[in-house]
Amino acid sequence: MTKAESYRRMVNSLNKVIVGLQRLGVAFGPMQLLTVAGRRSGQPRTFPIAVIPLTGGRYIMQAYPKAAWVANARAADTVTLTRGRRSSTARLVEVPVDQRRPLLRELVETSPASVADRLVTTGLAAAPTPDAVAAAAERIAVFRVEDV
Repeated sequence: MTKAESYRRMVNSLNKVIVGLQRLGVAFGPMQLLTVAGRRSGQPRTFPIAVIPLTGGRYIMQAYPKAAWVANARAADTVTLTRGRRSSTARLVEVPVDQRRPLLRELVETSPASVADRLVTTGLAAAPTPDAVAAAAERIAVFRVEDV
């Protein structure tokens, strides 16, 4: 098992805890629950996700290659974001690659080092630096959260 696979399994286990706590009404950090219709099944799928305030709005960024929520969000008109006991409907608008670079740079510059480290561990970025993460913009989906 690769380091990225091992890390992904650990995060998947932790995600179950985060989903449970959020459903009990315990909100923490930037974490929210993203509920989106499955692109094939149409059934609601829920993922814990960080909604990050950056210049120009609120954003959700892919942290893992082939993340199911990314494909589902691309296919959905709207999603539900839940923080604690509050839910809202939102539209996720995918940011074009050339506009992702400054957002990814800002993310790394303003977040704990673990954020950039995660992108390296999962294979999306070559190094945990603002320039290296910005250079990986083609591989990292970024969505702007728009209230409906």
